[in-house]
Amino acid sequence: MDDIMKTLRISSSGMRAQGTRLRVISENIANAGSVPQSPGETPYRRKVVTFKNTLDRTIGLDTVKVDKVLPDRSEFKKKYDPSHPAAGSDGYIQTPNVNSLIEMMDMREAQRSYDANLNVMKTSKTMINNTIDLLR
Repeated sequence: MDDIMKTLRISSSGMRAQGTRLRVISENIANAGSVPQSPGETPYRRKVVTFKNTLDRTIGLDTVKVDKVLPDRSEFKKKYDPSHPAAGSDGYIQTPNVNSLIEMMDMREAQRSYDANLNVMKTSKTMINNTIDLLR
């Protein structure tokens, strides 16, 4: 029974980490079309989540945690729109460094990881219930 409880703790930490990743990806997608309103302003900068292994002393095993939410330092995209108030002297405005296709792929990967951890928890719960039924 102790191993099943450890499994539940490990899976729940994975679900929390992927839940955070999903929220950050959603923020990136929501801001993909935002542009600055005046010259010199920077647009929204994409964020990325990093993970780390952390020792959970109560179970004596490593679990996953969100380490940091960092800005993506890749270049901003440029769009030619000389009539926009934020356009520079060359007529270009900077747009967010968010690629919606990449965000959707990251979202799908995070969702699958979340679902896999959820399935482990469901299976563990079934095993606990079956063990309790045997002991009755």
